[in-house]
Amino acid sequence: MYRDNSLMPKEAVRLAVLGTLMQNGAMRYADLASAVRHFLDRIVGPSLDLMGTSLEMLRYEGLIEALDGSGMEDNALLGPTAAGRLEFDTLMRANVRAPSADGLNKLVIALKLRFLHLLDAETQREQVDTLLILHETEMARLADLKRHHSDDPGVLASWLDHDLQQTQARIAWFTDLLNRL
Repeated sequence: MYRDNSLMPKEAVRLAVLGTLMQNGAMRYADLASAVRHFLDRIVGPSLDLMGTSLEMLRYEGLIEALDGSGMEDNALLGPTAAGRLEFDTLMRANVRAPSADGLNKLVIALKLRFLHLLDAETQREQVDTLLILHETEMARLADLKRHHSDDPGVLASWLDHDLQQTQARIAWFTDLLNRL
């Protein structure tokens, strides 16, 4: 993890793998790899940062295991280990960084929302509250930027209005979600 306890790209992939197994139950190697790759590609597009983590490495680290005794060859049936379940919980509780252009932040938020139902009710509320605060902070940052550049020529103010509207919509969505939990 980064120093601020937020996920690095390889940890986002770990969360995707472990969450997929926790949600779907045991999966064949090829099916798991395909499901994770599909989700990652649809959220952030092709990314060299996200291609480095292999299922074999997760097995070596004791986070997943072959349940059919086949090792990792022959399209093994894979499931999370107890250590993998603990790692999943740790990754789900990680901080989320301020939005960035690289897509990692969007991926981490999407993963947290995809697997939120796997956490206990109190942790679900904590995670949604953290995401709400993240967007409220983003709203304040964008509003300050707009105030500072309100007299600038060009289209920056219009673009910031667009971002502010999107952020306000996210705040409303997370507020509603928090109220439903």
